[in-house]
Amino acid sequence: MSWLDELEAQLDQQLAAFLAANPSQEALLGEQEARDSQARLVGQRRQLQRQAEQERQALLQLANEIRCWQERLAKARSAGATSLAERAEAHQQGLMDQGRQRWQHLGELGVSFAAVERDIRDLESRPHPPRASNLEQDWAAFEAEQALEQLRRQTH
Repeated sequence: MSWLDELEAQLDQQLAAFLAANPSQEALLGEQEARDSQARLVGQRRQLQRQAEQERQALLQLANEIRCWQERLAKARSAGATSLAERAEAHQQGLMDQGRQRWQHLGELGVSFAAVERDIRDLESRPHPPRASNLEQDWAAFEAEQALEQLRRQTH
């Protein structure tokens, strides 16, 4: 075990002891971890949305290019330019292959997006640990209860 591993283990032990002695801090740490996870997931969702939009735009551009080459191919065939038509057809086929790859990538982005959305929903639906009560709030509640109890005694 290296000194870095030993240091990390010692720090982990000290953190565990601190959290065991201070349960309110453990709850706060859990809340912070949940917020950090949610922020990371929201960032991933935005990135996936940007990538999906880029793929959609590229697909639209590719579709226009394929249409253009379809027209060129038809012109070459109707003019009897067989060699040019064959080259145009090969180029068009390459563009169509690119389109299929982009569609596949867009589908993969959709699956990733759905997973991130599910993780966000799961995180949001998890029960949040109750915050450690504040001494001032507890004291105010105690005093209010005492005053209420005194009023009850006076009315009887």
